[in-house]
Amino acid sequence: MSDFTIKILALDDEPFMLKLLVHMLADLGYTSVSTCVSGHAALNLIGSANDSPELILLDINMPEMDGLEFVRHLVARNYIGSIILVSGEDERMQQAAVKLARAHKISVLGHLHKPVTPEGLAELIGKWTAPSQNQPKADRKVYGADELRAAIANGELVNYYQPKVVTSTGRVMGVETLVRWWHPQDGIVFPDQFINVAETHGLIDDLTRVVLTAAFAQSKLWQESGLMLQVSVNLSMDNLASMDFVDFVVGLAASSGVQPQMMLLEVTESQLMEDLRTPLEILTRLRLKRFRLSIDDFGIGNSSLAQLRDIPFDELKIDKSFVHGACSNEKLWAMFDSCLNLAKQLGLEAVAEGVENQADWDFVRNRGCDIAQGYFIAKPMPAADLPAWIQSWQTTCSRYT
Repeated sequence: MSDFTIKILALDDEPFMLKLLVHMLADLGYTSVSTCVSGHAALNLIGSANDSPELILLDINMPEMDGLEFVRHLVARNYIGSIILVSGEDERMQQAAVKLARAHKISVLGHLHKPVTPEGLAELIGKWTAPSQNQPKADRKVYGADELRAAIANGELVNYYQPKVVTSTGRVMGVETLVRWWHPQDGIVFPDQFINVAETHGLIDDLTRVVLTAAFAQSKLWQESGLMLQVSVNLSMDNLASMDFVDFVVGLAASSGVQPQMMLLEVTESQLMEDLRTPLEILTRLRLKRFRLSIDDFGIGNSSLAQLRDIPFDELKIDKSFVHGACSNEKLWAMFDSCLNLAKQLGLEAVAEGVENQADWDFVRNRGCDIAQGYFIAKPMPAADLPAWIQSWQTTCSRYT
């Protein structure tokens, strides 16, 4: 339900547009409305304790100070309210402005094209939440190399697994291995809090070997229970610096009794190094041993096509930034199709990452993408939870296929 007491600021250099917005807001029940025809005047209100707006209707294209510059000033003033872009600019420009504002950690409820409709305005304002809920979270704890080294030695790293399903049938065909740190005091710590530490301090090879060892062992346990799943494991480029890595992976397969083709090794293409000689040999030798290779986060690096040309990948994972919301965004739709068509032309399996809702699922399925992964299907889970989840998924996925 809307809060009609919200303090709203309408910022536009066209007086007629401001009058129109004020009347429209009044008709919707919002009466605490201020107006400004310039960014400088609006910033004076932002600094006022009594009149500071909780929601700003912001035009992008204004003289002297445009909307993008105004957003930068909001950040400098620690603005904790929300904004709605109201502009005559085209869709791509508005989307870029939304992305920029969100990159600055400003809450953006959405964007509206001029002429604004009451229905569209009401819908976006209805998303507003109190400013206290928009305040930035406290910085996450920073872990040191010694702590992580001890965690590796003490067996505190645990694998979670996120399912990957065939879009045409809903069949669970595999899982991606995602490491978690079970910290004795802090609970579960996610990889974005310690992977960089591992790479910076020369611990990533030890970490990856722990993850791989557990993934091979778990794969064998699933197979013994009749669950045949392809298990994916992420590699760092630092893992591909020594030829010993090939022998290590091959040895794991032999000792665990897992066939190499049941394991898929993922390399993030944005990490691939300029000097590919050693990584190329390692990856090619692993592929020769029948391990499968995947290029992860495709489309966000600098050398995508060159890596596809040089390395014998089996799978292409389309980055989530081109998947979520693509059904209603022409630019994302085109980029998704471009990645998908490239995968098909090269004979690679295509995986859509970041399938977050029913619309994403319907989109990737209708576009003919082979495999889907994301929170709509399942979040990463402990290995012990997977069999029960698969049973549950099988009873419900008929609604989606």
